[in-house]
Amino acid sequence: MDTTHPTRLDAVLRAASMRIDPLDARWLLAHVCGRAQGWLYAHGDAVLSEAQTATFEALVSRRAAGEPVAYLIGSRAFWRLELAVSPATLIPRPETELLVEAALARLPPRRPARAADLGTGSGAIALAVAGERPDVSVVATDASEAALEIARRNAARHALDRVEFRFGDWYGPLAGLRFDMLLSNPPYIASGDPHLSRGDLRHEPPAALVSGPDGLDALRVLAAGASNHLHPGGWILVEHGFDQGPAVRALFAAQGLIQVDTLRDLEARDRVTLGRRPPAPGGA
Repeated sequence: MDTTHPTRLDAVLRAASMRIDPLDARWLLAHVCGRAQGWLYAHGDAVLSEAQTATFEALVSRRAAGEPVAYLIGSRAFWRLELAVSPATLIPRPETELLVEAALARLPPRRPARAADLGTGSGAIALAVAGERPDVSVVATDASEAALEIARRNAARHALDRVEFRFGDWYGPLAGLRFDMLLSNPPYIASGDPHLSRGDLRHEPPAALVSGPDGLDALRVLAAGASNHLHPGGWILVEHGFDQGPAVRALFAAQGLIQVDTLRDLEARDRVTLGRRPPAPGGA
């Protein structure tokens, strides 16, 4: 791409779309222009400065080399939120919204409640729940200080000060605490899975993706500790791989959880498994 002269938007988009996905090219160009994507459609004859053209070309080259668009522009939309992301965090994905929907449907209605998001990353799940339920306080944990810094920034951006962030691995920061709900999108890819060397996964933090030879190590920890950190009648909900539903249900059942079930995503694949600590005698 010639960067020595100012260039029209439609021209740089056409050139970029021969190298990367056209939708990715629009995301990157909108970012460079500081505009929404819709603006590009009505302003194809607008002219980029030489600096903007050079910046766009550099981003296109990085995308062509495989870097995720979300990392290149520094954000990703999730639920109703625009969230900062970085290579220290997993990129929030649409299928994780099923976990948020299921959580909101099962949180105690019309009264204050407490939830914990384990392995929060960018804070996507914790912040989505807190944004929908002002009466729910959330503790979000992560073993990465860099990820927690991104999550704190996202909480401040959306004025969600009822989310408390704690550093540590899984239940480690929650000693002595119990909640109405536990939530997690843990790593669940098996080490050696060929998908780890493809697409965006090549650039995401391995600790947020890989969990032992069968991908279930983190899910075992979450299942084993659930009853110790749930109030009677409380729920645990976890995201997992499309072929892990039976294994996660078995883990939950082995820990004495009840009402164990697996929810399917929009592509009819197993995606979220949930279970409940039995209510106290006489409880609902």
